[in-house]
Amino acid sequence: MKILLAAPRGFCAGVNMAIDSLELALRAFGPPIYVYHEIVHNRYVVESFRERGVVFVDDLAAVPEDAPLLFSAHGVAPEIRRLARQRRLTTIDATCPLVTKVHLEAVRFARQGYQILLIGHEGHDEVVGTVGEAPDAVILVQDEQEADRLELPPGAKVAYLTQTTLSVDDANRIIRRLRTRFPQLVGPAKDDICYATQNRQEAVRALCEEADLVLVVGSRNSSNSQRLRELAAERGVAAQLIDGVADLDPAWFEGVKTVAVTAGASAPESIVEQCLDYLREHYQAQIEVRAVCEETVHFPLPKELRASGLAVS
Repeated sequence: MKILLAAPRGFCAGVNMAIDSLELALRAFGPPIYVYHEIVHNRYVVESFRERGVVFVDDLAAVPEDAPLLFSAHGVAPEIRRLARQRRLTTIDATCPLVTKVHLEAVRFARQGYQILLIGHEGHDEVVGTVGEAPDAVILVQDEQEADRLELPPGAKVAYLTQTTLSVDDANRIIRRLRTRFPQLVGPAKDDICYATQNRQEAVRALCEEADLVLVVGSRNSSNSQRLRELAAERGVAAQLIDGVADLDPAWFEGVKTVAVTAGASAPESIVEQCLDYLREHYQAQIEVRAVCEETVHFPLPKELRASGLAVS
């Protein structure tokens, strides 16, 4: 069996920054450290931190006053920040800068009187945070059908934003539909979908030309991992989303000669390596790395860590 190993894959700069921030906070404060929502959407990452005394919460009432609290990479609404101040929590903001960019765009468009059409998935942590920046100005649009059902006043000022982890193809289809319906539609100066999401999707597109099966390492609640699986399936290639080795099913590999392996932006490389070891052991797999680009992006640690000196190892 031949394995085509996608590059880039796995952790993006935002995930690296968020995980490094939590590691430093654990070192500085000791457990328990509280995190609002999962630090990133990956079961292995979350469970490993939970075992070390990190408490993930969806309600700030569960956080004792004066306790350290880290905001996850997906960002939070202003109301959460207000409640954290009210409870005198020591906050560390590990929001991905690319998510922060979308938040700032939502604030800017709302102040300028635009109706904001946010392309994204209902209930996703990132979407909840973005909507919270301008709740009266945002309408969520999840697909082309919802775009068709929109009713806005004639001549309304209309702008769109997107969740950073969407399928580029899906987002573009929805944007084209919105432009057809609302020719006056404006958007951000720079694409909202993050560089890492786009790069991983481009790698899957390329590998689908040769693969009989695509394995995507990532958790079910990871939007960008789900999009990678869907992208392969749309191109007629069998595709499976797996958390790790335990999910691998021998039936998938019957008659398969070439397997493409990639990982979502929140999936650890250690899990990818475990899967590759399994394929080597059971199928004498030969690994061939296929790179579509090189990533050099790096995000600084949160200002709270830099200012306090905690970032100094």
